[in-house]
Amino acid sequence: MVRITLRRSLIGTKPEQRAAAATLGLRRLGQSVVRPLRPEVEGLIRRLAHLVEVTPEGQLPGGGKGDATADR
Repeated sequence: MVRITLRRSLIGTKPEQRAAAATLGLRRLGQSVVRPLRPEVEGLIRRLAHLVEVTPEGQLPGGGKGDATADR
């Protein structure tokens, strides 16, 4: 499973890219969805690679190190 977050606007993108975002369920900037990592989803992610951020589900963004104060 992967978390896909729309980080860049769809304004000015090609209709195929907008359709790919809609297929993934991404409508608003900053919106995230969780999808299984299947070949179909990988293809959609590839079309939107410059617009989305992909994170493995269960891992924290930023490398998964957590809060820096937790080590103290």
